[in-house]
Amino acid sequence: MENGRKFIVLGVTGGIAAYKSAQLVSMLVKNGFAVQVIMTENACSFVGELTFRTLSQRPVVLDLWHCGSWQPEHVKLAEMADLFVVAPATANFVAKMANGIADDALSTFAATFECPALLAPAMNPAMAAKAAFLENVEKLRRRGVNFIGPEEGHVACGASGKGRMSEPEEIFQTIKKLIGDN
Repeated sequence: MENGRKFIVLGVTGGIAAYKSAQLVSMLVKNGFAVQVIMTENACSFVGELTFRTLSQRPVVLDLWHCGSWQPEHVKLAEMADLFVVAPATANFVAKMANGIADDALSTFAATFECPALLAPAMNPAMAAKAAFLENVEKLRRRGVNFIGPEEGHVACGASGKGRMSEPEEIFQTIKKLIGDN
């Protein structure tokens, strides 16, 4: 909670679906949620940090080394968060989270949070069908992590199949259900 508002930590990873996350942040803020965005370095190649800073009305966390206070950012955020969402969640991020790898700001936050989590995978359908990805998803599900998607459809690289990120409205509705804000 932050000032009586539900506090969402939104991770944005490096996939073309990152543009949909801007719409999700906008929806959340318009509906009274506080949103803290953490972007991976690769995410910044798809959508600029300024977009998320403007929509969330707060600085975006880009790395572990530029904290605004004495307390490490990932620890402070973990204490405040009501829900941890990653949209899009790449195969790389899912693997990091499933295996406890903490080598950037987002994966380090993933190693510290205590609140419920929701991942919205997005990737090429061939990647989404690989045994390693599916095993990592199952490992995280056993730990209580929630998933939405990936969906069937056409993806940016031209392929079709199960790999599209769920639409922002669907993710938003799932967030509301998970934090009891129906």
